[in-house]
Amino acid sequence: MNRKIFVGIAMGAFIAILGGILLTGPTIVIPTVDSTTGIQSTSEVKPIQIELDDISISRISERSVTIDLAFKLSNPNPGAMIVQTMDYQLFETNFSETEQFTGGGIGSRPTGMVEFGSNYYVLLGGGEIVLKDSQTLKNSGNTPDLWKSFEDDTATWRVSGTVFYNLSSMTSGQENELRFEFTE
Repeated sequence: MNRKIFVGIAMGAFIAILGGILLTGPTIVIPTVDSTTGIQSTSEVKPIQIELDDISISRISERSVTIDLAFKLSNPNPGAMIVQTMDYQLFETNFSETEQFTGGGIGSRPTGMVEFGSNYYVLLGGGEIVLKDSQTLKNSGNTPDLWKSFEDDTATWRVSGTVFYNLSSMTSGQENELRFEFTE
């Protein structure tokens, strides 16, 4: 027989298998067995846990200040989660409760069908990661009280934001978001 026929059949089978994998995608099912009845059931997936690990001023001068932030994310589930982005706003509460003076984001969200080299984080089941960011602010001279609190290390902080994550992969499961707010 002709080799081209076998190669064509093999390519068709490979494409069919790959298409089936991409269409169904992995899903997260957490089976549990009831110890009294022995019946297996599925449990709800718990949301990601986040805490403000650290906020500190690493450098300060007359012209600028650098503020370092660290967030600890924990996965209470046995299956992996993918953290896409974490957006946050930073307030100095002695200066203003409602006026944000900086903010940022960690990670990236896919914008097309497939994005290579995206900046997302895999959080394994039962594991935790620390996401860090730093913000540098220029001194405009318009807020001497705020700058004095930076210099004296008496600033009181409020950080609020949102974490966007998926339960099992970028292609399956629903996108989840968790809003957070911390004061320190």
